Amino acid sequence: MDIYLDKRAVRQIRLSAQEAIEEGDMEALREDILDAFTEEQVEEIERRLDSGDLFEFLTDILDEWSGDDVDELFELLETQLGEVGVDLKVDTKSSDDEEDEEDDDIADEPDEEDDDTDEGFVEDEEE
Repeated sequence: MDIYLDKRAVRQIRLSAQEAIEEGDMEALREDILDAFTEEQVEEIERRLDSGDLFEFLTDILDEWSGDDVDELFELLETQLGEVGVDLKVDTKSSDDEEDEEDDDIADEPDEEDDDTDEGFVEDEEE
């Protein structure tokens, strides 16, 4: 089974993991990871788990996680889910890359002040 986490879900998990690193709140992180999956995905994962409980499975992953590297958390999720036959695919583009991309998009838009049009030249000629 393949599960794809979109940018929004990955961003939410990253933010929550960063908060967990800073504040030590693993409960909120576990809930946010759980919320990243659809109800159908949760049911399918739980069918594949020996315990049948995704919440407990995530607790075990968070216990194994060093608690200081967000990428390590995603690697653990991918590895542990892979062991039960779930191929987790995440959009690995980081939030910083997205912000840079948004900045690039803004930079590509022409500014009205910088727009060299014939109108400016016509006005100069009329004076």
